[in-house]
Amino acid sequence: MISKIIPVCLILLIQSNITLSQNFQPPEEIFDKQEIMIPMRDGVKLFTAVYTPKDTTKVYPIIITRSPYSSGPYGKESFAKFFGPAFEFINQGYIFVFQDVRGKFMSEGEYVNMRPHNPDKKSDRDIDESSDTYDTIEWLIKNLKFHNSKVGLWGNSYPGFYAIMGAIDAHPNLFAVSPQAPIADWFIGDDMHHNGAMSLLMSFNFFKSFGIPRQQPTTNWPKSVEYVSPDAYHFFLKFGTLKNINENFFMRTIPFWNEIYEHGTYDDFWQSRNVLPHLRKISPSLLIVGGWYDAEDLYGPLNIYKTLKKESPSTNARLVMGPWTHGSWIWTEGDSLGDMSFGSNTGEYYRQNILIPFFNYYLKNEGSISSTNVFAFNTGKNLWGEFSDWPPPFAESLEIFIDDSHSLSLVKPLNSSEDYDEYISDPQKPVPYTAKFEDSKNFYNKLFMIEDQRFTSTRTDVLVYESSVLNEDITLAGPVYTELFVSVTGTDADFVVKLIDVFPDDSTNPKPNPNQVEMGGYQRLVRAEIMRGKFRDDYQNPEPFVPGNVTRVSIKLNDAFHTFKKGHRIMVQIQSSWFPFFDRNPQSFVDIYSADESVFQKAVHRIFHNSEFPSNIKLTVLKDKQ
Repeated sequence: MISKIIPVCLILLIQSNITLSQNFQPPEEIFDKQEIMIPMRDGVKLFTAVYTPKDTTKVYPIIITRSPYSSGPYGKESFAKFFGPAFEFINQGYIFVFQDVRGKFMSEGEYVNMRPHNPDKKSDRDIDESSDTYDTIEWLIKNLKFHNSKVGLWGNSYPGFYAIMGAIDAHPNLFAVSPQAPIADWFIGDDMHHNGAMSLLMSFNFFKSFGIPRQQPTTNWPKSVEYVSPDAYHFFLKFGTLKNINENFFMRTIPFWNEIYEHGTYDDFWQSRNVLPHLRKISPSLLIVGGWYDAEDLYGPLNIYKTLKKESPSTNARLVMGPWTHGSWIWTEGDSLGDMSFGSNTGEYYRQNILIPFFNYYLKNEGSISSTNVFAFNTGKNLWGEFSDWPPPFAESLEIFIDDSHSLSLVKPLNSSEDYDEYISDPQKPVPYTAKFEDSKNFYNKLFMIEDQRFTSTRTDVLVYESSVLNEDITLAGPVYTELFVSVTGTDADFVVKLIDVFPDDSTNPKPNPNQVEMGGYQRLVRAEIMRGKFRDDYQNPEPFVPGNVTRVSIKLNDAFHTFKKGHRIMVQIQSSWFPFFDRNPQSFVDIYSADESVFQKAVHRIFHNSEFPSNIKLTVLKDKQ
């Protein structure tokens, strides 16, 4: 949802170093800087920094970033180190505009997290992020010099949300928008929740600083909550309940944290913040960008693109999905991630061949642009694929069933007996989300979505199912659907499903191998998702499980583009905690946000696999070999 707080500073430092290494001119030699308070229709003024090229013999397009994370450095003599959606943009010939959104840093007004869109504005008092973007562009077009009347808009994560909101009811001079890792829905799939389960580690580390309200316009970040901080797993386990976290860390002083606690279901508060229903008749050209290993906002770019293709078919929308963590496509080479090498500089390829041509074509009438709608990187074969749509129109469903002996089969179980596997889920010993122990003040381990899963496969509270050795490649290109038939001894439960690529035992180790990685039998995480069981049928109206009754739980995993190669195996792991990335389920049907430790209980969970209750996984695969 950002490149957050301390991490954003680190990223800017890296970007600054890249800029220097590329021998770009210092920005103060290229640009003149203005700081302007731009009035909105309701009279509120937004702080805006404008960088105009010193060469006034030309006209330039305007490219805007609207952010809640500061448009600093502040002061006409202090220049930003990073411009545009890639470090290469500094020399591309643009007027760069950075704006503090309403209520943040030096802008006036009240800040509202994921301010809901208002499609029925009746007066100048009715404002939203779409109208603030419109008013900003209107002022810039009328008042700036040396522009060519064409405007672009971009942002990554939270600024990606502001980018897509600015494309709704867009100003006629807004021609090109690139929402990158944009937030779409904070309850179902992005950031704060996945299928109703709270992203504890990320939400806590985000709002302990970002969520602290300012008293007046300021150039400073709010001071974060301070505490003694051991590793995240034991830190959050020690404090136990969400209620205890509030009481021990003064989080109740943070308004949006309280609102998370007060809105524990998909009520109007969350539904009004869902971007997708408002994506109708979008006029600017869009380049939507996401990363296959983005633990924060993978749901957003995929579902924004799909919604546009369905509900706004006339919109010129493109999608780029690469082998990246959150926002890393902006500045990294993208040649590797964790233990995996991708065989090429995927980030550099994207910036040079997709991103820069997109903005230059639509804002400067320069060059040409591919007619391809979707650029997606195959993380198993290390190749870019180009498609007319996503999922590819020639993809089909492949159903794989959980079977006896902890195996996966293409054949539906024939056994009519109550075949099942079971495990004890203990909230006091939750399954960790990563093998790495990190300080609880760290945001999270950004590599966990590509991490080797052997650290969990030996746990007794993790069920493991494995296919036979593949005799041909299978290419996943789209979403993964799981249908579990379960019974529990409690009245609530979480279920986590992981899809894993198992390497052959004779796989060679990388050379050099400084981390001493053992690739033989490596269990590479391809995709995973959690479902809070009480929301299995309805996010608005949760229902308890009936202890002992077999119940259907469906989980949709985010899309992937990955080839399981011949000689590999497909593995599925099932567990009931993923801690502390997600909070613990007490396994009692209660309001988890106010629950005491006494309601947290062990429970026996069963996964059924027979002719009546055939638990299965549906993959979206390519018909043609890729």
